[in-house]
Amino acid sequence: MDAQLPDVEAGKRFYGELFGWTFREKDGLVHALCDGEPVASLAHKADGRMPTVWTVYFATPHVHALVARIHAAGGQVITAPVPVGELGTTALATDPEGAVFGLWQAGTHTGFGRRHEPGTFAWAELYARDTAVANAFYGNLFRDALFGPGAAPDFGRAAVSEVFPAEMPPHFVVHFAVEDLEAALGTVNRLGGRVQAPPFDTSYGNVAVVTDNQGASFALLRK
Repeated sequence: MDAQLPDVEAGKRFYGELFGWTFREKDGLVHALCDGEPVASLAHKADGRMPTVWTVYFATPHVHALVARIHAAGGQVITAPVPVGELGTTALATDPEGAVFGLWQAGTHTGFGRRHEPGTFAWAELYARDTAVANAFYGNLFRDALFGPGAAPDFGRAAVSEVFPAEMPPHFVVHFAVEDLEAALGTVNRLGGRVQAPPFDTSYGNVAVVTDNQGASFALLRK
């Protein structure tokens, strides 16, 4: 996952204090590290008209083939597959309702070095207008990962109206694991972020949705 931010240095200060991340630059990306392992990346938002967002990327061994399947299933491709140095190949797409997600075909960068630990990725939730449409689309694209033998998905979906105003567009929210949710919310507020949705219970843990000090939304999850 990555965050497209107007000010990457400000992002490093915010997330470095919130999650204890350190950072290194490679191939034009700022990699966020937890105990030396990659957990996310920050990138400068080159076009000010684009939203300030966190984007989740789904791994695929064949990005061009998956792009074709997305088209066939009613999704759209925003950015065609493009290499990112030796790290891998990326693309951006939307589902039939317009929720944006990324694709990643690994090169030297295979993805998360750590996850499901404090300060790392824990869950991705799709907030959809029509959950039946989401079930059909993602269930077809990622059937083995979601339903195959030994599958342990960390991706779910809910209706937008369960957490957000009904007029909110469909979108993904990436969740970071925390040990103390109230303490993390206090840090978000102190660093200039804000709480969008106060703590609520889900089937996968206690969640609060927040924004950073540049407006990028994400969630904090205590299991």
